[in-house]
Amino acid sequence: MSELRGPVLVVGTGLLGTSIGLALRARDVDVLLSDVSPEHVRTASGLGAGHAVPDDADPQLVVVAVPPDLLAEQVADALDHYPHAVVTDVGSVKSGPLAQLDGHHGLERYVGSHPMAGTERSGPLAGSAALFDGRPWAVTPHGASTEAATSLVTELAELCGAMPVRMTPQEHDQAVARTSHLPHLMAVLVAGRLVEAPEAHLALSGPGVRDVTRVAGGDPALWQQIIPANRDAVLALLDDVHDRFERLRAAVAGTDLAALGELLAEGRAGTRRIPGKHGKAPRPTASVFVALPDHPGELARLFADASNAEVNIEDVRIDHDPGREVGQVELVVDLERAAHLTEALVGRGWTVHA
Repeated sequence: MSELRGPVLVVGTGLLGTSIGLALRARDVDVLLSDVSPEHVRTASGLGAGHAVPDDADPQLVVVAVPPDLLAEQVADALDHYPHAVVTDVGSVKSGPLAQLDGHHGLERYVGSHPMAGTERSGPLAGSAALFDGRPWAVTPHGASTEAATSLVTELAELCGAMPVRMTPQEHDQAVARTSHLPHLMAVLVAGRLVEAPEAHLALSGPGVRDVTRVAGGDPALWQQIIPANRDAVLALLDDVHDRFERLRAAVAGTDLAALGELLAEGRAGTRRIPGKHGKAPRPTASVFVALPDHPGELARLFADASNAEVNIEDVRIDHDPGREVGQVELVVDLERAAHLTEALVGRGWTVHA
């Protein structure tokens, strides 16, 4: 029998808070909503994420989904206001807020958490019940957390469709510095070099620059809070990258192909350590590139033809041709099926290259 029966109070109805509400309501869990912005609460309620919290609420679980600089304050307020409730937060840094809460009454009912999901959009209108489907959700109990509280927060992640991953707050902060915060900063540096680029240079933009810079489109104000909150872990990685950058610069300046090759190989090896489908080791894949006319129904026809060829598409990317009414679709498929798919698509009239 489910332990998480509700009601669940979600404090903060932005992207994550609204999405949690929508996901829980899809599982018939009663959700209460609170936000400093009444308009956000009305919007999230209108989307079906729950209803405004009444004065006499007695939630089973409180989920704090507010900006990083307000996390500790709001967690403390929830612990005080709702003495029977388990409290979690979905902030991107765990050690800092926990340190601010040190010695607070009721801390055994607090278990931090962090869903590894999101978009470049923000606000309740960006919310989606499917936002967490299949995504990791870190559950970070501290030394005083009860097992019952940890289990309830774990169930929250599961009900939202995510895969709970249990770790300490310190392990979490090191992990997100490596897999989220550092990549964001690197993307920011690359994207920033485009601001004053001549239009003629930007006309040559392809999928490479889009892939590298995509996350740089996130809200700068939010990241101004996230990065300092995880300062130590981020600085350690920046120092490491700085050392490698110096090696890279020296290799390029001195045309040291061996040193350059080592760094390029290290980068390639790193990409192969990123978990693949279902969290397993990535399988060898190949890309099949298809010219796609910019007309309604063409993408559906392409997918149908791939399905008829009995080839499973592992990933897909679309790059638009600025000079023609044609795009290029990259179909990522199992290495052993790439040649078969190419032959099948050519036979159906598609312009293809591998």
